[in-house]
Amino acid sequence: MEKLKKIIVGTDASGAQEAAKAGLVVMIVDVIDMSTSLESALDAGAYAVLGASPDFTRAPVKVLPEVIGKQAAGLARETGQGIILIGEPRVGTDEERLARCQKVIQGIEKAGGFIEAVLPNIGAEVPKLVNMNGRVVVAVSDTGGVAYNAAFMENRRVLTGTIARTLKQRGMQPALTAVRRIMDNINETDPGVAIIAASRNSLEDVLAAQYIANLLLKDEN
Repeated sequence: MEKLKKIIVGTDASGAQEAAKAGLVVMIVDVIDMSTSLESALDAGAYAVLGASPDFTRAPVKVLPEVIGKQAAGLARETGQGIILIGEPRVGTDEERLARCQKVIQGIEKAGGFIEAVLPNIGAEVPKLVNMNGRVVVAVSDTGGVAYNAAFMENRRVLTGTIARTLKQRGMQPALTAVRRIMDNINETDPGVAIIAASRNSLEDVLAAQYIANLLLKDEN
């Protein structure tokens, strides 16, 4: 495979949107906890993972959670399994989490999907709460979910990655997995990749995005 033409690091949902508009493959990094929850879901055998905005966001970007819900339902039809929602607040009831996810749920139901479980967005431990093997998992969150949704509306080549400990990965393994995922999902015609920290106000996201980008550069050299 040819070298990556461009590797950029950005922040926030607006950065994700701009990168996707430019045709870049986008990786969303939301260490605490959206991308870590989804990486752990993949560790547990999830068929596919997606991010979505809650019903309301102040981010100045176009998001349509219903579209993510329909995408999730389409993927779930491939396996005949249900969909698992990961939501917020982390500490709260399923009813509180569901109240913030109604647009995603509408998309799922309109496309003939069904929800098996609603879980808190708690990172590495979340797969211990329910069997995720073969399931489609959707994380609805204020930062990572919104950034994912914004990028998805422009270009469906959206990935997630983390550097934090996950269900089965320790040390550098999650970051190396993120690098490998990018290389596995990019092709010669792509202009490059954007590693997007879900929030510029979260130092862990900004440092993690830069760390993954540095590993990519090292891998390129």
